[in-house]
Amino acid sequence: MAKSHQTAALIVAAGQGMRAGADVPKQFQPIAGVPMLARSVRAFLDHDAIDAVHVVIGAGQERQYAAAVPAHGKLRAPVAGGATRQASVRNGLAAIATNAPARVLIHDAARPFVTSTVIDRVVAALAGSEAVVPALPVASTLKRVASGRVVETVPRDDLEAAETPQGFAFDAIRAAHDKAATASMDFTDDAAVAEWAGIAVGVVAGDPGNVKLTTASEIAAADRRVLAEDMLRLGDVRVGIGFDVHALGPGGEMMLGGVAIPHTRGLVGHSDADVVLHALTDAVLGALGDGDIGAHFPPSDPQWKDASSDRFLADAAARVRARGGAIAHLDVVLVAQGPRIAEHRDAMRASIARICGIAVDRVGVKATTNEGLGFIGRGEGLSAQAVATIRLPFAG
Repeated sequence: MAKSHQTAALIVAAGQGMRAGADVPKQFQPIAGVPMLARSVRAFLDHDAIDAVHVVIGAGQERQYAAAVPAHGKLRAPVAGGATRQASVRNGLAAIATNAPARVLIHDAARPFVTSTVIDRVVAALAGSEAVVPALPVASTLKRVASGRVVETVPRDDLEAAETPQGFAFDAIRAAHDKAATASMDFTDDAAVAEWAGIAVGVVAGDPGNVKLTTASEIAAADRRVLAEDMLRLGDVRVGIGFDVHALGPGGEMMLGGVAIPHTRGLVGHSDADVVLHALTDAVLGALGDGDIGAHFPPSDPQWKDASSDRFLADAAARVRARGGAIAHLDVVLVAQGPRIAEHRDAMRASIARICGIAVDRVGVKATTNEGLGFIGRGEGLSAQAVATIRLPFAG
């Protein structure tokens, strides 16, 4: 039987978003090097009140999604969207129904600056309500315009601008969406679906920073915002180094940088022996002053037998985020007589970037031989050396 989750998050990311002016949908465009979707998803993955995260994506976006969003224990397989936002949400609700969550938070991927505080408010308010929306009072004077002329000034008393995530009792919002689909009704947000279905919708305070990004200029402004905030906030720059070595043994391929590379031999180790990811993990942990890979994932523990090493590096990256920091750059050099890395370099960089949730231009991968010298030169093993640069907030 599928495990029941108390609170699930559903991230809606199925649109094409071409108004943003790029050749990729806006949810995959970078903000300070990190895809918008990855930022939105991360807010829910990192929140203790969220048990599972589901993302609805558009047709043909599977590769873009895999490149943008790193694997995580809470993250479920992406859900195929529909022709409209409402249809996409309904597909998402149907997909997560097998886990029977008590509550669901529905969030637009185009709001990448949602904070844990807003999520806290919505979750807390759901204890006494079937539907909750974060909102802010409208500050601007509103004008109704037709044919380029103002025809009416709209009173803004009692008007509030809705945000996401919007929270719901799961069974109630799923039934409301099914009812709306049967009636061929189309709404702009899920709170409107709930209202139409007769569900009382509560309101909690939103956040002025929780903006929805639609145009190229808004994305550019968001990029500048993050870079400026990071420069001010993350002034404690740290560097760590990592080193790992593994023997060669039987096999027809080896894992390097999270990529399966064909070779005449494989690597020997307790896990998948990915020497590149092991060195990077130690480098990140070293920059944090948080032990080494063996301390967190001891080879004496059978649960790590044949484990995929992306779990180790993802854990180290999560430790950086838990300290309020960010990975600024990762650089690794593989020392081996073979295999040749050049044709796999881009795939390795993309894999490492995805695991850590950073932009690919923050990852360097190089390779060299040992000029036929030593155990590496004799083809008995290979090694990797890595450097990680991270930025943390100044303590105190």
